[in-house]
Amino acid sequence: MKVTKEKVENSQAFLTVELDSAEVGESMEEAYRRLAKSTRVPGFRKGKVPRAVLESYLGKGTILEDALNELVPKAYEQAIKEQEIKAFAQGRVEVTQFDPVIFKATVPLPPTVTLGDYRNIRLTPMTLEVTEEMVDSVMEQLLHQHATWEPVARPVALKDLVSFDIESTVEGESFISQKEASFQVVGDSIFPLPGFAEQLVGMKQGETKEFKITFPSDYAQSELADKEAEFKVVLHEIKQEILPEPTDELAKEIDPNCDNFDALRENVTNSLKHQADERARAEFETQVVEEVVKISQAEFPPIMVDVEIDRMIQEQVKQWEKEGTNLEEYLKSANKNEGELRDELKPVAARQVTWSLVVDRVTEEEKIEVGEAEIDAEIETVLKGVPENNEKLKEALNTTRSRDSLRQMLLTRQTIQRLVDIANTPVVTEEKAVTEKAVEAEEAAVAQKPKKEKKDKKDKAKEETNE
Repeated sequence: MKVTKEKVENSQAFLTVELDSAEVGESMEEAYRRLAKSTRVPGFRKGKVPRAVLESYLGKGTILEDALNELVPKAYEQAIKEQEIKAFAQGRVEVTQFDPVIFKATVPLPPTVTLGDYRNIRLTPMTLEVTEEMVDSVMEQLLHQHATWEPVARPVALKDLVSFDIESTVEGESFISQKEASFQVVGDSIFPLPGFAEQLVGMKQGETKEFKITFPSDYAQSELADKEAEFKVVLHEIKQEILPEPTDELAKEIDPNCDNFDALRENVTNSLKHQADERARAEFETQVVEEVVKISQAEFPPIMVDVEIDRMIQEQVKQWEKEGTNLEEYLKSANKNEGELRDELKPVAARQVTWSLVVDRVTEEEKIEVGEAEIDAEIETVLKGVPENNEKLKEALNTTRSRDSLRQMLLTRQTIQRLVDIANTPVVTEEKAVTEKAVEAEEAAVAQKPKKEKKDKKDKAKEETNE
């Protein structure tokens, strides 16, 4: 076997391997024996078929394919061993020639990370303000959530809740057909398509209206883009929202811990401040890690991006299943195939792989470790959020795989916190350092002064006694 390392590029080694004819011949003989035992040829018992007859019956290509399926993986392993290559994952092999047999191998290499001087990164934590307008908005939302709807005898206005029968078609095909449909007339609504809500404004109870609307060019269902929809609406009822009075009783209904609306407003304010602090903390963590990534170098094989894309799609599929859809339906509605979806996800996946590698390298550099007790504490924290019937969850969290996952999560969390602490550390300039040392020396001298004076008095008294 002849192995040539063509190049090392993009964290991958590229090999060309030429197999000896003797190796191939021996593997062909083994393939013949295997196939002879499993192939039924008319006029012969299994295992007793002459090789020439079997080759004629199956075709020499079939026997060669079977032989190479056994031989090439072994040759691949031998080749990377000869070249002293440490493969990070399973490589990709392609047979490019059959006489002699030659195959190309692409071998993923372990990722490498070179950290920048992250210990000198200094950033100012951000703060997010909670304004009175934000509190007012939440208080108003709470009132809307407890509002009632009462019928009115007037034309439809924006924000009304209406009931109607609707029939619509697009190029003669049914688009929407529904009786007694409820719909809130909200301006600039894009459902069922932009401009529909505005067509209802001014209609009266019992009125029938027919109108046409053209779908936008960027409509989600691309097959409907720029087409015209015809609507027929029969309006049955118009309701107006009636907001409740902000009484103490309503405050208690909204939050049993509040006796009045002032207390409710205070709770809302505190909640918004907590959310703002958490958002600011998360954004600052992201900013810090971005800075570390920016000054570091991470090289990794493309297979790591492919694996991350697989994970992202699997997570999204789980979410779609909860919403009653699946990958196939999503791709159809988005008018794209899976390859195009993977191409879209590639930049995000590459960024996440880079982040993960850099953070893991910082974990090593800072010698951060997570003990079993910390994992146990994290499990207890999770279980507190599920106070009932949590035995199965506890058992699931204590599997080796789950504990390893929790360990990695805690390592990442602690590493990011370490980076945040570093970024928060005040910068000590040379001038400031000199000043601080001078102050320390002066403080030390002052502290020693009483001791020196006391010693001087003792020495003087001793001298007088001797005299």
